[in-house]
Parts: sequence; C-alpha cells; structure tokens
Amino acid sequence: MTRQAPEFHHLQVTRAPDGHVVTVVINRPERHNAMNTAVGEDLLACFEGLAHDPDARAVVFTGAGEKAFCAGGDLKERQGMTDEAWRAQHVIFEQAAFRLLRCPIPVIAAVEGVALGGGCELAILSDFIVAGETAVFGMPETTLGIFPGIGGTQLLPRIVGAPLAKELIFTGRRIGAAEAKAVGLVNHVVPAGQARAKATEIAATIARNGPIAIRQAKKAIVYGSETDLDTAMILAIEAYNATVVTEDRLEGVRAFNEKRRPQFKGR
Repeated sequence: MTRQAPEFHHLQVTRAPDGHVVTVVINRPERHNAMNTAVGEDLLACFEGLAHDPDARAVVFTGAGEKAFCAGGDLKERQGMTDEAWRAQHVIFEQAAFRLLRCPIPVIAAVEGVALGGGCELAILSDFIVAGETAVFGMPETTLGIFPGIGGTQLLPRIVGAPLAKELIFTGRRIGAAEAKAVGLVNHVVPAGQARAKATEIAATIARNGPIAIRQAKKAIVYGSETDLDTAMILAIEAYNATVVTEDRLEGVRAFNEKRRPQFKGR
C-alpha cells in the first residue's frame, strides 16, 4: 500500500513508480533553500511519516535548483525574533533533525551548490552524501556568534575526525567537493547538476535489496558504532536473527538457486 503524501509548504515529495524510492526536495530556491519555520515543520512531518511508511526503502534528499542544497537557517525570518520565538523555532528544527538522523531507511543527500550551517548539518544527518563538483560545505555559525545547533558539533567529528572538525567549526572555513571527498565527508563527486541522478541511482540499487535486511543493517551500524564492540556484536547478531526468519530471506535463497532477481515484499 502506497500512502498519499501530505501537503507541505516548502517540500516536494515524490516517489518512484513502485513507491520504494522517495525523493524529498527543499523547495525555496529563491532563498537558497534556507530553513524557515515552515521548512522545519515540513521536514519534521515528512521524516516522521517516513519512519512509519512500509513501502519506502530509500530516500534521496536534496534542494531545488543548482545554487544550494540548503544555505542554513533563514536569518531574515529570525531578524527581530524574541528569544522565546527563537527557542520555539529551534525546537522544531531539533525534532526534525532527530527524525532525519533516526530515519529507519537509508537517506542519501544529493548536494549541489552550497550546504552551509544548518544545511551542512542536514546533509551529514543523512547516511551519506553525493555532491556535484561545485558543491561547497561549511559551518560558519561561529562567524555570526551562533553555534551549530542541530548536531554539527557531534556528527562532523565522527565523520572527519575531531581535529579537522574543530578547525572547520572554529574558523567557519568552507571546503569544496573535492576536499570534502578527500576527508570522507562525501562519498561521490559527480559533474555539477548530476548529484540527484547519481543519488537516485544508488537509492534504486538499495531499494532492490531486502528491505528488512537494509533496515536491520542500518540499525546495527548506527547503534553499534556508538557502543563497545562486545555490545555491538550482540546487537548485530540480534539484527541478523530478526532478518533470517523473514519471508524475504527465503525468497532471496530461492532466487539465488533459480538464477533470477529476488522479489522482496518486506516481510
């Protein structure tokens, strides 16, 4: 059963014909896809829904246009906000970020143009990044007297290492796609304008694999990396045991022996 997408203010959400690959586009190109309150509410609702969507198997997450994935928080909207209003807005951003981080299916960020501040954080909250060759990443919050507010100080050191993360956050220095790939921030660099196509190709490959196995593998990797090795091994074995009793595992074995592509049902 494919669920009908809810209405959003600044997101475009589409699906592949089979419903398995979902494309989520931040759609404010006139503001470089900056996050205002409505974008935060949209992201929260979208990823909350995806967490309970049995048909979705992979997500391509990108921004409209070629100039920006997301330029961060919309500081024009924040101009003149009271402290109370700022905090209320940020709670929405925090909740949306956590839903993205804990999305049970793979999320691939396709980055063209700038991914700055909160936009860079949205990219690294995803599972991995495909970038156009002209993409630029950075967390310049400290240059404005602000702070990376949706996980950048925790995620960036885990991806590129603490010394480089400290340099980038303390200085606000921006890095291009080639350097981002060299330091492990980006998985693939493609010609400008091709990030979404490459991410969609990878998402389609993921969607053809066993959906229960993919969800369990993501859970084992994400939670296992945050604990000691013995506990992580136990977690991984439990994830294996949850996968091996499924109909999909039986179908995979049958398909292998019959020399055909398996038809997974997610059960």
